[in-house]
Amino acid sequence: MKYILSFVLVFVGLITLAQQINIPRVDQMPDFPQPYHMRDWKEVARNYDTLVFNLNATGQFLPLASIFENTTNYPDHAALAIQSYVGTNSPPGKEAINILPAVVGATLVGIDKSNQNGINWPLYCEEYFNHTPEENVYLNGPVSSSGNDWWYETMPNIFFYQLKSFYPNTGDFNYQVVTIADRWLESVYAMEGSTTPWEQPYMNYRAFQLSTMTPNEVGVKQPEAAGAIGWILYQAYMITGDKKYRIGAELSLEFLSDWDQNPSYEIQLPYGVYIAARMNAELGTFYNIDKMLNWCFDKGDLRGWGVIVGNWGGNDMDGLIGEVNTNQPDYVFHMNSLEHVGALVPMSRYDDRYANAIGKWVLNAANASRFYYAEYLPEEMQDNEEWTTLYDLNSSIAYESLREIEDGPYGTGDAMSGGWAETNLGLYGSSHVGIFGGIIEKTNIDGVLQLDLLVTDYYRSPAYQTYLYFNPHEESVQVEIDLSNNPHDVYDAISNQLMLYGASGIVLMDIPPISSVMAVILPANSEVVYVLNKAYVNGIAIDYNSGQSVSNYPPRIKALSAADSVGILFEEIQIFCSAEDAESINLEYHWMIDGQPLTDNESTLDFLPENIGFYQIICTAV
Repeated sequence: MKYILSFVLVFVGLITLAQQINIPRVDQMPDFPQPYHMRDWKEVARNYDTLVFNLNATGQFLPLASIFENTTNYPDHAALAIQSYVGTNSPPGKEAINILPAVVGATLVGIDKSNQNGINWPLYCEEYFNHTPEENVYLNGPVSSSGNDWWYETMPNIFFYQLKSFYPNTGDFNYQVVTIADRWLESVYAMEGSTTPWEQPYMNYRAFQLSTMTPNEVGVKQPEAAGAIGWILYQAYMITGDKKYRIGAELSLEFLSDWDQNPSYEIQLPYGVYIAARMNAELGTFYNIDKMLNWCFDKGDLRGWGVIVGNWGGNDMDGLIGEVNTNQPDYVFHMNSLEHVGALVPMSRYDDRYANAIGKWVLNAANASRFYYAEYLPEEMQDNEEWTTLYDLNSSIAYESLREIEDGPYGTGDAMSGGWAETNLGLYGSSHVGIFGGIIEKTNIDGVLQLDLLVTDYYRSPAYQTYLYFNPHEESVQVEIDLSNNPHDVYDAISNQLMLYGASGIVLMDIPPISSVMAVILPANSEVVYVLNKAYVNGIAIDYNSGQSVSNYPPRIKALSAADSVGILFEEIQIFCSAEDAESINLEYHWMIDGQPLTDNESTLDFLPENIGFYQIICTAV
C-alpha cells in the first residue's frame, strides 16, 4: 500500500540592523575621481543598438549582426548572430553571452526589441537553448555541451531569465524557464545537496556535466558558480512559487557563504552576493554578505581577479574589474565592470548598510569606463582607432580591455593576438552597456549620480521606485528629483525616515557630504508600518533594515522533507525538519499529525503510517 504526505511549512523573516559598512577596497578609491567626465550611458546603449542591429550596414566588417536560417533547436524560425569582436574570424558570431545581453541591454534603456523593424529579436535568441534531453539549458552556442567551463554554462541561463522578465510569453520561454531550473536543481542534489537530512552540496568544481550529472574537476575551479545557480533557482521560485527551487537556492548559497577562500573567477560571484542579500531580506536567511561582497572587490587567488585602484597617467581608473597585478600592469575588462554593477547596485536595496560604498564605487567605475571607448583615448593609445573613426561615429563599441601603461589606459584586447579577430573591439563586452544605461542618470550636481535600484532587480516583489544618490563632495548638496505633478512622500532607507512630505514637481533633496540617500518615492500621506525590522507602506517593503529594535527573531523552517516521496503501509518513514535561528543553535521541534500533537521534539520524526490516505504533518521550530 502507498500513501502521499502533505506538508505544511512555517516561514518567518530575519533582518539585521541597518548601519553603514565600509568596503576596504572602495575606501582606497577617491571620493570624486578626476578628471571627471560622465558619459550619457543611456545614449551610448541606444547608439550601440542602432549600430549593431543595422542589418543593412555596409563597410569593413559590417554588418555586425545577422540572421541565420539553418537552426538546430528551433527550426521553425530564424536566429540571431552577433560578432563577438568587430572583424571576427569565426563569423557570424554565435555566443549567447554576447547575444542575449545585447537584447536585454537595449530593453533596459527603453527599446522594445519584440517588434523592432518588424523583427522579434527575443524570439531569435531561443536558438541558444540547447533543446536536447542531455542538456535542456541555455549554453554559449546553439550546439554545445555543459561540463567544460561553468561561467559559460550558467550565465547564458541568467541572461535568459533577464530576457524573459521583459518578454515573458515569447516562443518557448515558459517551458524553458522551468526546465532550466529543474536541470540545475537536479545538479545541486547530484553534488550531494540534501534535505533528508539537510546537507550542503559540494560545488568546488570547474564545471558540471548535465548529461551525466558528474562534475569536472580538471583545471581552475569555479566555486562562485554556486551563486549563479542560487540566483537561477531563487528567481525560479519567484516565478513559479514552487518551494523546491527556493530550497535549492538555499543549499547553493549556504555552500558559497560557508566557503573559506575567495572564489572570484569571472562574473558569477556578484550574482550570488545579490541573491544572498535578497534572500536575507526576504526570507530571513543570514548569509555572510560582508565576506562575499569583499570577495567581489579584493584580489582573488584563482586568477588574480578583482577591482583595481590607482591612477594611470593622471587618470583615476579605480573601480574597474580584471587582473589586479603587483609586479606588472593591471589589465581590466569591460564586460566584468558592467555585470558587477548590474548585480551589486540592486543588492544595496536589500542591504543598505553598503549604500555609501556601492554608490562611491559605481561613480568611480562609470567615470573610468569611458576609456574603453575610442573617443576618449588618443590615437596612439588604442589598437583600432582607424575603424572606429570610419564606422563608429558615436563611440558606442568598446575595446575588450584596457591595459595600464605609463602614459595611461591603452585600449586593446586578446582577440588580435589570439588570432580570433581583426580588431580588439569587443562586442561581447559592449553588449552589456545597457546595464549602465538603465541604472545611471546624471543629476544637476556634477559627481552625484542617480542610480535606479529596481531596473536590474529581476523578478522582485512589488516595490516603490527607489534611487541611490552618493554625494562625493565635502559639503552638502541639493539634488533635483522629479516627482511629477502628483504629490509624493520621500523616504530615505539609509536614515530610516521620511524626508519629504506631499512634494510634487522638481524638488531639491539634501544629501550630506561624503554620504548617501536611498530615496523611496511613496504616495503622499503614506503610513509606515513596521514588522520586525522591515518597514512597509501599503503592504510593500520600503526598507529592509529600518533600524527598529527587535529583541528576538523567531526561527525559520528551511525545509520539511520525507526520506521517500511514497511509503509503504506499516513501514516506518523518516520526516526531516530543517530549521535555523539567528540567536541560537538549540531549537525545539514540535510535531503534529492531522492536528494531534506528538511528544517527539527532535528534528527527525520516525513516522509509521497505519492507514491508507493522506497525512498532514506539521513541524514548528521554537
